[in-house]
Amino acid sequence: MSTPFAEQLPKPAGNGAIRLWLKSSAYTRRLLQGSAEADVWTHAASFLAWFSQSHGLLKPEVAILEVGELFDAWIARNGGLESRLGKRRRPTAALRALLAEEEPKALLAEVIDAVDAHLRGRVPLVLAMPSPRHWLRHANRLANQPDEAPDANTVEDASIYLADLLRAVSTKPVSGVLLEEAAGDTTFSAADLERYSSVVNVARHYRWSLALRLPPGTPMPGSGLEDFDAVIAQGVRDTAASSKGRDISAEFTHSPPHPLADGEFYFASVDPGLHPESVLETLELLRKRA
Repeated sequence: MSTPFAEQLPKPAGNGAIRLWLKSSAYTRRLLQGSAEADVWTHAASFLAWFSQSHGLLKPEVAILEVGELFDAWIARNGGLESRLGKRRRPTAALRALLAEEEPKALLAEVIDAVDAHLRGRVPLVLAMPSPRHWLRHANRLANQPDEAPDANTVEDASIYLADLLRAVSTKPVSGVLLEEAAGDTTFSAADLERYSSVVNVARHYRWSLALRLPPGTPMPGSGLEDFDAVIAQGVRDTAASSKGRDISAEFTHSPPHPLADGEFYFASVDPGLHPESVLETLELLRKRA
């Protein structure tokens, strides 16, 4: 079993080994594959070839597998999602059909094994994916279904499907899960977090750490954050989570970040259009400040 990443986050959650958490998939695909939209998910060997170069380029403190990207790439190569829906088009039909596919789940398992063998435990391996609410709406858009704000029961069903996906890789050396809300989703609230219990329970059962990212424009809920080992947002000082990720994606390379407070770490999603020299200079500065 992999060490939960919460044990490596800044105090009070852990010993503070992780002070800079990067998401850089689109950025490194542009540099190494020629396009931020390049498909690196055709099979485990091709993914590892790209991942090993990407990891060596930026030397991140957290290894992230973008599970949503894997499923997007697979469904695009295999005829799209709309054709897989039955006649009864319930709000959860698209997500259920997408996550029921066995081939991308098998590919995910193979990729985890390949990446784990490459990392050899040097950094935690985290599965990043859209939250139940976010993935539900994204799947509906992929399937050309109505994109409407889901009700509580629909979000709860989506959480069950994500939990089933996580069970499919429960024997793999995963350190934890990062759930990401959709940027600018102004109707997201604490009531949605209450419906994520299936995912929370699976993570706790397998002793995985669990983090939540709230991008710009997503409101900070007043409750429900105590189920997460880390919360990542632009302003996170008053959350109930043990560790707080300060999201500096917007100012990355543009302005010097403020020093970290107790229990904080930097988080940055690297814009694929940035110049490599600026990115490397910023990373050097951040690592000195952290």
